[in-house]
Amino acid sequence: MERLEAHRSFFANLVTASAGLRGPGSSRLVAALASTPRERFVGPGPWRVFTAAGYVETPTDDPAFLYQDVTVALKAEGQINNGQPMLHALCLATLNPQEGEAAVHVGAGTGYYTALLAQLVGPTGSVVAYEIEPDLAQRATANLADLSQVTVHARSASEGPLPDCDVLYVSAGATGPLDSWLDALRPGGRLLVPLTPAQGAGAMLLVTRGEADRFEARFVCRAMFIPCAGARDEETAQRLSEAFKREDLKDVKSLRRGTPPDETCWCAGQGWWLSTAGKP
Repeated sequence: MERLEAHRSFFANLVTASAGLRGPGSSRLVAALASTPRERFVGPGPWRVFTAAGYVETPTDDPAFLYQDVTVALKAEGQINNGQPMLHALCLATLNPQEGEAAVHVGAGTGYYTALLAQLVGPTGSVVAYEIEPDLAQRATANLADLSQVTVHARSASEGPLPDCDVLYVSAGATGPLDSWLDALRPGGRLLVPLTPAQGAGAMLLVTRGEADRFEARFVCRAMFIPCAGARDEETAQRLSEAFKREDLKDVKSLRRGTPPDETCWCAGQGWWLSTAGKP
């Protein structure tokens, strides 16, 4: 047990430091990573680790292999993975969940990053998780059973309204923020979603709701995710492919809804567009 605790502590410091997260502001995330047993969520080993050349199997079922910055298969046949810890650490730090806040997690998998969200919002907060794969949702429900502030739904989060929330974390690639996701955000609420094109890497988009229906927006980092069922449009995916080629992600400053795009448009989807101007 002491050995595993040492591995988790090292892992927590490794992935947060690799993500550029240092100092007192990252202490809660470090503690959450250090106290959450990844092996509970990825199932029994040996495990298959995802690489650019395909999966590589660990030689044994020693959990030490999990406490590195590696992506681990949950369902290798569909390339459904427990994603890269450094990327998710950066994403969670960007969302900055606070004690007592309400969070929604779209694409929970078997619940590992849902558990980290739950640690960050604490027992006075809440996390509502959605997972469309029935077997993964069943595993997530079991894995998270000891966290009373977490509820898991075995369905798509692209259908119907979502509960009002302060934090909405999407862990599957969309071609745009759905109306139901934006509508669920409370004032000051943060949505982090991977916008992914037809092929190749996309980027994590942070949207923050201000007063009325005004939204600040900025890209955080490049990322690749499996597609988010119900949140993709092929025409928009092609537009995103062209937009990402320009390498001007830093110019995006706001998200607009229900208005025609103007000369500041970076990319437009169905009923929304990203602007290089600040919020109106």
